[in-house]
Amino acid sequence: MAGRSDENHPSPEARLLRGQKAMVTGGNSGIGKATAIALGRAGADVVVNYVVGADAAEEVVARIRRYGVRAYAHEADVSDEEQVVAMVARMVKEFGTLDIMVANAGLQRDSSLVDMSLAQWQKVIDVNLTGQFLCAREAAKEFMRRGVVPEVSRSAGKIICMSSVHQIVPWTGHVNYASSKGGVGMMMQTLAQELAPHHIRVNAIGPGAIRTPINTAAWDTPEAEAALLKLIPYRRVGDPEDIADAVVAMASDLLDYVVGATLYVDGGMTLFPGFATGG
Repeated sequence: MAGRSDENHPSPEARLLRGQKAMVTGGNSGIGKATAIALGRAGADVVVNYVVGADAAEEVVARIRRYGVRAYAHEADVSDEEQVVAMVARMVKEFGTLDIMVANAGLQRDSSLVDMSLAQWQKVIDVNLTGQFLCAREAAKEFMRRGVVPEVSRSAGKIICMSSVHQIVPWTGHVNYASSKGGVGMMMQTLAQELAPHHIRVNAIGPGAIRTPINTAAWDTPEAEAALLKLIPYRRVGDPEDIADAVVAMASDLLDYVVGATLYVDGGMTLFPGFATGG
């Protein structure tokens, strides 16, 4: 798939997004990093958003440029309206337009309910949910302004919300995170309904257990990984490239008729594996 090809031997999908302009929020690590690189490999020019970690962001930019496309890093807090507006405006000025918005930036602030502070709750909601709203809103404005350019894509634009299996799976000790992702799911569907008549496609990707810095403790020891695998019927922990491949496909015209859907990339975690033996 697009996210796994060797740089010197690209896959047949390597130019799937030729000429398109993509933004990936939280693009300097984990899923965002893999996604930004995969979009560049598929032919898109890419803006790599980050809030901390400028050096890591520039490394991602350098990787993307190896594919003969344009890329730059942009520091912005996606929960800040003015910063998001400025970030998208700069992209339109430098790249001419925007075709693909991958609203990926997210974080966790874990706690039991009774110990969770309002600040912990609000920070997660602000970044994971409000941040996606702001990015989707600004992207939609550009898509509607420009309309469909048939030689580039069949749609006027694509918004891909990074959700989670916890969009539908409750998660004790993470009420802020699960609530934010549940909100992302309904926000995505509502935006899809509203924007589809404008030929704008809005969808979501729902990762399961993926090897990223946000959840290292869940898989970085044999004991932790063994416990985690009990929740994954496919019996492997996912890699960021698994999600990146899904994003490239969702952003392409291959899935042009997919609107308002969440694609769970989770090795079967949403299949309620605890019931595999009859409950």
